[in-house]
Amino acid sequence: MEDEPQELQLARQRLVEHLKHEGIRDRAVLEAIESVPRHVFVYEHLLERAYDDAPLPIGHGQTISQPYIVAQMTATLCHGKRLKKVLEIGTGCGYQTAVLAKLVEQVYSIERIKNLSQVAQMTLKNLNIENVTLKYGDGYQGWVEYAPYDGILVTAAPEHIPETLLNQLAEGGRMVIPVGELGYQKLMLIEHHQGNFKQTFLEGVRFVPLMPGLDE
Repeated sequence: MEDEPQELQLARQRLVEHLKHEGIRDRAVLEAIESVPRHVFVYEHLLERAYDDAPLPIGHGQTISQPYIVAQMTATLCHGKRLKKVLEIGTGCGYQTAVLAKLVEQVYSIERIKNLSQVAQMTLKNLNIENVTLKYGDGYQGWVEYAPYDGILVTAAPEHIPETLLNQLAEGGRMVIPVGELGYQKLMLIEHHQGNFKQTFLEGVRFVPLMPGLDE
């Protein structure tokens, strides 16, 4: 980014090297991580930790995801392809949204907490990211208006995979979703082929729970 302190650029480059060491191989994903300024999505008092490979609090009991998890989920979802249309459930602060926007043609993202949705909208606008459409809404319901989606990425964990989201996944589409009770979940890849949904376990993760309804 222009006018960005060099130490932040170097920190982001070190993060990318760390992600390579952790096994992230997708070049396009690594380039997206390197190009998105994670520090603008975190609280100012956490600026020095912006490029740690760790989740950080963003308020309302929510977190910005660990960069490794962002990279892993994004690489699994895209699978080396530039997808046309992706649905994200859980905009949060908008960091994962911004990374997706570098790799897909159009991102539709839903956030149930109004303040987070508003802040994410402002941050993405300030970064001139224009291929994202945000909605303050209930992620459990998905976004039928623009379905079906080539990919669905869920950034909070339901106890069971919502059937409403399966119904919005296009033929040949992929969904990456953490599933399970609070404390430990399974990160799953769901692939849709001819009405069947193949499930593949990826790794153990910890996400905030996916809650139904809206939070003012």
